[in-house]
Amino acid sequence: MDLSFTEDELAFREEVRAFFRSAVPAHVREKLIAGRHPSRDEMVRWHRTLATKGWSVPGWPVEYGGTGWSPIKQYIFADEMRQTPAPEFCGSGAHLVGPVIYTFGSEAQKQRFLPRIVNVEDWWCQGFSEPGAGSDLASLKMRAVRDQGHYIVNGQKIWTTLAQHADWIFCLVRTDQDAKKQQGISFLLIDMKSPGVSVRPIQLVDGSYEVNEVFFDDVRVPVENLVGEENRGWDYAKYLLGNERVLISPSKERIRRVKDLAARTRVGGERLIDRRDFREKLAALELQIKALEITQLRVIASQSSREKDTQDPASSILKIKGAELEQAAVELLLDVIGPYALPYMSEEDLEAGQEPPIGADWGATIAPSYFNIRKVSIYGGSDEIQKNIIAKAILGL
Repeated sequence: MDLSFTEDELAFREEVRAFFRSAVPAHVREKLIAGRHPSRDEMVRWHRTLATKGWSVPGWPVEYGGTGWSPIKQYIFADEMRQTPAPEFCGSGAHLVGPVIYTFGSEAQKQRFLPRIVNVEDWWCQGFSEPGAGSDLASLKMRAVRDQGHYIVNGQKIWTTLAQHADWIFCLVRTDQDAKKQQGISFLLIDMKSPGVSVRPIQLVDGSYEVNEVFFDDVRVPVENLVGEENRGWDYAKYLLGNERVLISPSKERIRRVKDLAARTRVGGERLIDRRDFREKLAALELQIKALEITQLRVIASQSSREKDTQDPASSILKIKGAELEQAAVELLLDVIGPYALPYMSEEDLEAGQEPPIGADWGATIAPSYFNIRKVSIYGGSDEIQKNIIAKAILGL
């Protein structure tokens, strides 16, 4: 298998790189380099810039507003986006629910929702996990009972990323109480402005409010908001999670940041980047990231030979190793800043003009990033779940 880029793909990389360098606002890039999150408005403005270019949903088919790029060009685009860096997707519309709608949804759903995702008119969030149903997602209990032309929805979702910004939420709900766990689940699209929907932010250990609890009390959802067939939601969720796992990968930009900060930090009069023990750690991590990148390219290259609308179980390998290396990269950043990471500050503290951290300003967000990145081995399917998938689907155990 030849994993080298063609001349056309290399020229495409240069085109994307030049566009990102000129189009990403400097203050947004500085936020991302510092490990801080852009605001909702900054993200929406950026993605409308991409929409004007025709690049807001790069992985979609052309007929729905996509680019028609090959999987390799989509990979190059995502890689350059992270390395610039530029804000990634607004909510869960472009890379999660959008593909589910154009693959399994009705024609009316495609016409209604897809153009609004392309132009970032709607912000979507994902309603999967519940208290007691996280890694074992099929144990979810949120109910949707059919009542003539509506479903009456009751229950709770948790760890809902950026639900405070969302206009719509896509949810897994239980529509058959008597069926086996995976066979009684449906996939519903719910307007966040519906009566009975309420959002309660959860403050994380890093001080941020990235995730939320979402409550549904007798929420009426039109039957036409059911995606695909009733009680087939588990199949659609597996398709969606396969897409999400391929997207989880360590950022080479984070490694560049480690190198830059290590070159500016001295320990006992010696630059940290010149210390042999540190360089060995850095080199080992870079080698593993390069190996993961090659594995990711192999998974992408194999997609053309797979049955339509199915996901490669090897995406679970990417998920496990990508999470592990992302955490290792942040741990190296902690090595750089050392004890100055202890009095860390949240983004809310920084924006409120609190007294700056002890030591260099760039250290303010490293400890919060370390704590936040603990999540990547859990969301999108925990490591234990991914190992079960690998054992069954790849090793045949």
